[in-house]
Amino acid sequence: MVEATAVPPTPKKAAKAATSAFEAAMPKFDMPKFDMPAHLEVPAVVREMAEKNVQSARDAYEKIKASAEETTDLLEDTYSTASKGMAEYNAVALESLRTNVNAAFDYMGALFGAKSVSEAVELSTGHMRKQFDVLSSQAKELSTLAQKVATDTAEPIKASVEKNIKKSA
Repeated sequence: MVEATAVPPTPKKAAKAATSAFEAAMPKFDMPKFDMPAHLEVPAVVREMAEKNVQSARDAYEKIKASAEETTDLLEDTYSTASKGMAEYNAVALESLRTNVNAAFDYMGALFGAKSVSEAVELSTGHMRKQFDVLSSQAKELSTLAQKVATDTAEPIKASVEKNIKKSA
């Protein structure tokens, strides 16, 4: 004997069946019909006010659009300036790193070639003094460059804010 197994309905079919049952149980309502006149007379004052409001909205839209375009241009310029400045800063930082790594290799080579402890101490002292001066110079250069990048990046924003404040006043 073969038993028939009932296949449960899919959620989609169950939802469709429930919706159909609900719609069948609900009473039907018709929307009332309103007759609209074919020609509606709008008073001149209302029409004039509406036209002024539409024109005012158009003017406001144009101002907002112009402001958005200016802001977009400003952001593009700022991003471009910041990107160029960061590229320059990174190039200087990498050059400093290369210089320092080369100095460290030169120092290690000289240190391994030292014949006595006193010669090694003298090499170390000289290397430390020289590296201190080099690192100080590099830090000063990077600091100056970072300030320049920050100033160059902020200048267009500052000019735009000043321009907008003058417009508002």
